[in-house]
Amino acid sequence: MMTAANLCSTDTADSRWRLSALQLTSQPEPERNFAQVAQLLATLPKAAQHLVVLPECFAVFGGGETLQRQYQAPLGAGQLQQKTAALAKTYQVYVLAGSMPTASPDPQRFYASSVLFGPDGRILADYQKLHLFDVAVADSTGSYRESVSTMPGNKVTLSQQGSLKLGMTICYDVRFPGLAQQLAMLGMNVLAVPAAFTRPTGAAHWHTLLRARAIENQCFVVAPAQTGIHANGRETYGHSLIINPWGEVLADAGTEVGAISIEVDLAECPQLASKMPVKLHNRFKSELKP
Repeated sequence: MMTAANLCSTDTADSRWRLSALQLTSQPEPERNFAQVAQLLATLPKAAQHLVVLPECFAVFGGGETLQRQYQAPLGAGQLQQKTAALAKTYQVYVLAGSMPTASPDPQRFYASSVLFGPDGRILADYQKLHLFDVAVADSTGSYRESVSTMPGNKVTLSQQGSLKLGMTICYDVRFPGLAQQLAMLGMNVLAVPAAFTRPTGAAHWHTLLRARAIENQCFVVAPAQTGIHANGRETYGHSLIINPWGEVLADAGTEVGAISIEVDLAECPQLASKMPVKLHNRFKSELKP
């Protein structure tokens, strides 16, 4: 069933948020990756309302799907989730864990789950990747069959934290505008797209797809990415982006490991929508249905 989650809403009217994206070259060893995340979190500016988004597979990457299954755990359990919760609490930020393996009903497959942790370390929302990357690509890997080891999710997740209305997606989801449109109908003002785009597909489509989603849905986009060459030889594109509702790139991380961070006013979204009410003009509206 397709469902929507609107979790842990608060009453604050403050529309100013800091949006940050971390760019990593994640490796098979979680300890190395978490150390890198902590180092980058320590460099970010302090803010009363701060969302930090991590890339897809930030904690374990480049070691094969068997390794991913080794670290899978039920939602709310396991060392990867515990360590991420601890980082959110230590640095007093909202942390969206780009994706991590969580248990599914199929013992042979795990969910690729994006999990939002609050500054107190609690899980506030979760989303399981809907669209799985089963494609042929002209790179060193050649063919990807994500569905062999990954179970697709079955819900749309919008999480409201005060003035932040966060739409959660993962990587390949960005090619399916219907998902972002569903989130926009629910009120989304920030779309998160944690990713590990391949170098060829990133060079061809990354900026275009993300700018399109921002423009179509009149929302901010935060898209942290994997970058560089990983332990299994896979090469990822980098160029983590923060984009405003007009489609302008506010920050681009290039190809180096690092962080980008921008303070934004989420009030820009309804202001733009009042001038150009595309949601009202849309004659192809759809609704969430089983």
